[in-house]
Amino acid sequence: MLTTTDHSRDSAGLTYVYPVISRRSDGLSIGINLNPNNACNWRCIYCQVPNLIRGSSPEIDLQQLKDELDGFLKDVIHGDFYDRKDVAEDIRTIKDIAISGNGEPTSAEKFDQVVLLIGQSIRQFHLQSKIKLVLITNGSLAHKKVVQAGLSSMSKTNGEVWFKLDSATNTGLKNINNAALSLERVKQNLKIMSALCPTWLQTCMFKLDGKPPAENELKSYLQFLSWVKEEGLEIKGVLLYSLARQSMQAEAPRLSAISEEWMNSFADEIRALKFQIKVNP
Repeated sequence: MLTTTDHSRDSAGLTYVYPVISRRSDGLSIGINLNPNNACNWRCIYCQVPNLIRGSSPEIDLQQLKDELDGFLKDVIHGDFYDRKDVAEDIRTIKDIAISGNGEPTSAEKFDQVVLLIGQSIRQFHLQSKIKLVLITNGSLAHKKVVQAGLSSMSKTNGEVWFKLDSATNTGLKNINNAALSLERVKQNLKIMSALCPTWLQTCMFKLDGKPPAENELKSYLQFLSWVKEEGLEIKGVLLYSLARQSMQAEAPRLSAISEEWMNSFADEIRALKFQIKVNP
């Protein structure tokens, strides 16, 4: 049975393709896991990936990925997938294909070819006007030509980027994401990605040791959004969410979800800056 709290990457018994019921997509999201080796260049303290290691995507078998995706789409569209997985009638719709998984997907050397391959499957199953192609990314590899080529292809395939921004301070980037880059580099990466493909900011808010984010963190985040406006970046909005699944990192006992009331209050401050916002407590 598929639920919003179970995003197991092997639920379909495949290497690259996995189904999830996504809170943010409000329906079936078909995940593409380009990091089956559990390797990422960041280590976010709320990450649900077990045995996470530092590293990049392994070599991707493009033919296997294509076969898995086409076979899965056939099962969902023409088979009894929804019945087998006991999916509620009102969400039996493919909302998106999401390039995500167990690490940073843009670290795949063939990232641009993966995007083209997914585009072929979308057209093959006549899904062009029905679903989105989503990239869930920390944005850290935006400078790579292969990533930029993939983003350009995504923009022609009803694509959009979900760009991780959990903190707008150098301290927060280090403490939350264990990211070895500065806020200025984040800004440059966002400029590159948003210029190539429609982009949302994706932000996880949570309590650490029972406390919500500090006031200076919230102020810096709102200042970052003001900078986005000043620079004229075409950001579609903010995806604001809290914890729904258990972290598999050492910090897990220190983390807890934040209240819906708190989330909505902060969302109002974001709206005041004229940003569209979607909230998933």
